[in-house]
Amino acid sequence: MFVGTNLTNIRILHGYTRKQLSEMLDITEQAVWQYENGYMSPKLEVINKMKNIFGVKSKYFYSEDILTKNGNTNVQQCHIAYRAEVMNSAQKNQSEAKNIEYLNSFLKIIEKKLYYPPNEIVILRDKIIEYLNNSSEERKIKIEKAAGIAREFLNIGNKSNINLLFMLEKKGAFIFEKAIGEKIDAYSLWSEDERPFIMLGNLKKSAARRNFDLAHELGHLLLHYKVEFSLLDNKSHREYEQEANLFAGAFLLPEKEFTEDFSMLIKKSSPDSYIDLKKKWVVSIQAMAYRAHSLGLLDYQKYRYFNIKLNRQGYKVREPLDDEIKVMKPGKVKSILQLLFDRKYLSLGALLDLLMVDVEFLSNLLGIEMEFFEKYQNELAKEFTISDLNLKVN
Repeated sequence: MFVGTNLTNIRILHGYTRKQLSEMLDITEQAVWQYENGYMSPKLEVINKMKNIFGVKSKYFYSEDILTKNGNTNVQQCHIAYRAEVMNSAQKNQSEAKNIEYLNSFLKIIEKKLYYPPNEIVILRDKIIEYLNNSSEERKIKIEKAAGIAREFLNIGNKSNINLLFMLEKKGAFIFEKAIGEKIDAYSLWSEDERPFIMLGNLKKSAARRNFDLAHELGHLLLHYKVEFSLLDNKSHREYEQEANLFAGAFLLPEKEFTEDFSMLIKKSSPDSYIDLKKKWVVSIQAMAYRAHSLGLLDYQKYRYFNIKLNRQGYKVREPLDDEIKVMKPGKVKSILQLLFDRKYLSLGALLDLLMVDVEFLSNLLGIEMEFFEKYQNELAKEFTISDLNLKVN
């Protein structure tokens, strides 16, 4: 029997309205509604079209999907914190929440084969919340201090940010990469079962800007737990974004160490003077100058002159070293799969069969390149050879 909720889930995951999907299937919008609500089952021809559109197997539409099996109420879309200039549509929120639901359900499946230590991001969040609730200092100072607490707790060190993504994953964050859109840099979310997610956009970005995205989203996860972002007005949304930016600057550029480094610069209003500091901290020149200005190290006139030069030199679009410093990519889930596949705890074929999807679907969902899966696909298609005869010649 056709399971309509499966179609609803995967349609929302891909960001399609019923009308958009009906046009792709060359049927009416009413027919899609009837499929999803159990009033009618699609013909085989329509099922085959849906298989190709969504990258799933036929049985996906006739069995419980992973959301139903694992509980699809683990994500509240109103809690998604976007790093973006504008607030997003309800359709976009719904699609990204569904994306996290699928990821959360996928992680529940593979974790049946694993044991995780306690999630240290959760421990840190509770530590930060306790500090914020009990401190009587003004909000700006509390955020600065929270950033310092977080950096020390996560053992980032005060010499660089080169390993920031690695350390966040190691301490318990689940970080993924996907095409979010041109106007969204990243977003973050706590699932209802206390799993911290950070989703990074996969548009070409520098290592420095990616680090700021990570620190910004960490700020949301720690400072804005359970905030209903989708219900905020524009003014409140901007205020929360400013708080996350303040946290990111303080987290990435610790005051004491950055002040010492900054004092060594000869031409503090010249963007090119910051190139060596960028190499050390892996933070953009623009962000470093802003941090210096906020700390009172760069007065208004010099900061204004700096920004004029930054604009003239085209550094607001592309900075020196952007093409040289390696952009780090999420690696935790990929490493987990490699462990499971290589040690034969789980095969790619068994995983795809369990999920009822094609390998391209899995690649897109996890943000892992297809090349990674090709090795394990080849193992699935292994041909019989002479060595498999296990015979001895007299």
